[in-house]
Amino acid sequence: MWILWLIVVILLTVIEAMTINLVSVWFIASGLISLFVSFAVDSFYVQFGIFVGLGIVLMLLTRPILVKKFTRDDVKTNLDRVIGMEGIVTHEITKFKIGEVKVDGKRWSAISDEKIKEGEHVIIEAIDGVKLVVKKGEV
Repeated sequence: MWILWLIVVILLTVIEAMTINLVSVWFIASGLISLFVSFAVDSFYVQFGIFVGLGIVLMLLTRPILVKKFTRDDVKTNLDRVIGMEGIVTHEITKFKIGEVKVDGKRWSAISDEKIKEGEHVIIEAIDGVKLVVKKGEV
């Protein structure tokens, strides 16, 4: 029976190596425990119960800690910091024509789903490639 658990552990390790989301790491650990238990206990049901039960317990206890440790906060770059800022249109923007916006002392190409005339204030919603996505802002 230990060969079965060895195969399970190897397959789960391959799956975990192919994904980077901590999907099966707990079941790899519980599979290893079941592998060692298989040398002492002949009942497959006991081994399988340990595999499933321990895998779930390990996941519930350690996943929040590991996810918190391995996820990193997105650091805003210089580009991202203009999102939410207010700018002023220097060349008219229409749905079919790229315009220009001055924000944070720099001129940017800008697009919008609405017509925005030169001199109007806009709010930067996003960055699409090298263009700002803007909407009309309040004065």
